[in-house]
Amino acid sequence: MDLRISDKVALVAASSQGLGKAVALGLAREGAKLVLCSRNEKNLEAAKNEIQSQTGGDILTVLVDLMKPADIKKLVTRATETFETIHILVNNAGGPPAGVFWDLDDASWQKGVDLTLMSSVRLTREILPLMRKQKWGRIINITSVSVKQPIDELLLSNSLRLSVVGWAKTLANQVASEGILINNVCPGWTRTDRVEQIIQGRAKSSNQKPEEIEKALTDTIPMGRLGKPEELADLVVFLASERASYITGTSIQVDGGAVKGIL
Repeated sequence: MDLRISDKVALVAASSQGLGKAVALGLAREGAKLVLCSRNEKNLEAAKNEIQSQTGGDILTVLVDLMKPADIKKLVTRATETFETIHILVNNAGGPPAGVFWDLDDASWQKGVDLTLMSSVRLTREILPLMRKQKWGRIINITSVSVKQPIDELLLSNSLRLSVVGWAKTLANQVASEGILINNVCPGWTRTDRVEQIIQGRAKSSNQKPEEIEKALTDTIPMGRLGKPEELADLVVFLASERASYITGTSIQVDGGAVKGIL
C-alpha cells in the first residue's frame, strides 16, 4: 500500500527512544523527512544514526526541552529553515511520574501540565499555521489507554492525558474542512524504557520480582503479552498518511485488548 507520504516533513517529539523513535523509523521507511528532538543529545544522535542506517532518510535533530516555550519556537524555526514546512506533527512526551494524590504538590501538577498538555498545545500552535497555509496536515497525539481506563498509581497521567484528548477533539472539528486531521493514539502496556521503570518501581514497592509484576500485567491483556513499539508506530504512520483521509477527532487504543470498555 502506497501511503503517499514520501517527501512529507514529519516532526516527531521526544523521538530519541521508545515510542517516538519507533514512529520516526516507521515514517522514514515510508520516505518522510524527519525532524527529531530530545533533551538527551547522546540518545538523539544515536536515534538519528540508527534510522539513517536503516532508511537513508533526510533527518534533522534539535536538542530541546519540550517544557520550555522558547525551545519549542527554536525547534520549529530550525525545522522550517531546513525543510521550509511541516506536514506531519507527532506530539509525544514522556509521561508524568506515578504517585498518589496526597504526595503530589502544586509543582508536580504544574510540571505535569507543562509536559503532558502544554507541550502539545505549544507545538501545535507553532505548526498549525503552516498546515493551514498548505491546506494539508496530520497531527497525531500519543497519549495512553489511561484516557479510556485509568491506571492505578498514574494519577497525573490519568488526569492530564484526558485534557489532551478533549483539546484535540475540539481542535479537530475546527480545522477538519482545511485538510488537517487530528487523532489520538492510545498505547497500552508496551515494552519501552518507561514501562520497564514502572515494572521495576512496582517490584521494589511490593517486594516482588520484576518478572512477577510483568506477569500480573500481561495476565490482564487478552493477547497475553506486552506490545511492541513498532506495532503502535504502524498505526501512527497510517494516520499520518493520505490513506487516512476520512479519520479525524478519534482516539484509538493499541493495547492487545486490555481496555474492558466497549467504546
